[in-house]
Amino acid sequence: MNETLVTVVGNVATEPEMYTTATGVGVTRFRLATTARRWDSERGSWTDGATSFYTVRAWRTLAGHVKESVGLGEPLVVQGRLKIREDERDGRRYTAAEIEAVAVGHDLARGVARFSRTSAPPATLPEPSAPPPVPAVAVP
Repeated sequence: MNETLVTVVGNVATEPEMYTTATGVGVTRFRLATTARRWDSERGSWTDGATSFYTVRAWRTLAGHVKESVGLGEPLVVQGRLKIREDERDGRRYTAAEIEAVAVGHDLARGVARFSRTSAPPATLPEPSAPPPVPAVAVP
């Protein structure tokens, strides 16, 4: 099976939320924002481009570690499988970009972190619940 693996550097745009599936598997979900920057030689400064948002899902042990380690606004590096979903509701087409995380870490170009290896599973998972709704982006 061909999978598209991507690495995205950005900032956490929503507080990570953890839930469990009906089969008891832990999942943590958050949105990651990434904005392209380029040097504008006419202005002599950096200029921000468009911001892209990705829904990131981490599963099982990674889900617990992300929930315990990641907070709103923090700079991250996320590697995972890219999935593009297209949907149509009320006659409008929507596209959503999702990343099923394989690895998540803080962007050390913008700060420092201390790694702590765990020998026990992460904090107790919450009771099974429905996943939060995924916001869709309208495609003109």
